[in-house]
Amino acid sequence: MAKKVLVLLGTKKGAFILESDARRRSWELRGPFCETWPLNHVIGDPSNGVIYAAGGNEWFGPAVWKSTDLGKTWTHSSEGLSYGEGQDPIKAAWSLARGQGNTLFAGVEPAGLFRSDDGGQSWTHVAGLREHPSRPQWQPGGGGLILHSIVPHPNDENQIWVAISTAGVFYSADAGESWAPRNRGTRAGYMPDDQKYPELGQCVHCIVMAPGTSERLYQQNHCGMYRSDDGGRNWVSIENGLPSSFGFPAAAHPRDPDTLYLVPLNGDIAGRFMPDAKAAVWRTRDGGATWQDLREGLPQRNAFLGVLRQALATDTLDPAGVYFGTSSGAVFASADEGESWNCIALHLPTITSVETLVVDT
Repeated sequence: MAKKVLVLLGTKKGAFILESDARRRSWELRGPFCETWPLNHVIGDPSNGVIYAAGGNEWFGPAVWKSTDLGKTWTHSSEGLSYGEGQDPIKAAWSLARGQGNTLFAGVEPAGLFRSDDGGQSWTHVAGLREHPSRPQWQPGGGGLILHSIVPHPNDENQIWVAISTAGVFYSADAGESWAPRNRGTRAGYMPDDQKYPELGQCVHCIVMAPGTSERLYQQNHCGMYRSDDGGRNWVSIENGLPSSFGFPAAAHPRDPDTLYLVPLNGDIAGRFMPDAKAAVWRTRDGGATWQDLREGLPQRNAFLGVLRQALATDTLDPAGVYFGTSSGAVFASADEGESWNCIALHLPTITSVETLVVDT
């Protein structure tokens, strides 16, 4: 049976889909979808081909869109995406993650977690997170107070990790009833010297889980790059060898827990573009002990490219494909694990997320 590869793009003006066969040599662009709503994250469910898109803003309100026909038609629902009367209004849905069975999670702004058990039609607030005693200390960062990373355990429906900027990483072992911070070893460089390693309050940019083990997590932070080998209880720096400790996205290899992809940027106050205006994706094959810059086919002059926190992804084919989208609307793809690259789309709206979906045809 032949394979079709879909690259799912969230943008400031709707969802777009890039399609190719398993060779990934030529691509067809479809969209925009979702009535050109501002979308923050678009994901696909490989078990059934359903596509979900999270978005909204203060004008539209939050909603999660759904397509059961690979993007041809869409519906959306915001039922239950509220903290209730008299509480903070939810500005937008920011992140999505598949749980066990029909469970779908959504992270929102201001930071909170919601759960759907009916394929995104209705939502229930996972209230235990915002009931954590540290909640009054959560402060918005430069981009707001957003729950942007959701990492469910692949086999245990009770375990889940989330990341909030700027509150840090939290973990639950009881399906969200209670939560514990998991930030030991990550620094908050913007704090006074005696407070640079607090229990919480770090500005996390992205967390991802390595394949095959729930204990291996990677974290791109405002203040460094980290790996955990014990489910986030402790983090160690793996930024040595990178051109910058600052960046937004990280993407795990689909099969190798030691392989990770990053797009470092030149710092939080230096323009937030690729160092020296030369495009590169950085890869480790040994869990962050060493890094290699991957540049073949990427622009090496006047490439003032930014890549947002959810705009880097891999696919599940062998060799794995790697993809990233830029804030200036370009999409780059590699069909050989980052060894060489091609630009597969230009002039799109600001790309907020890149995910992949491989389906049988």
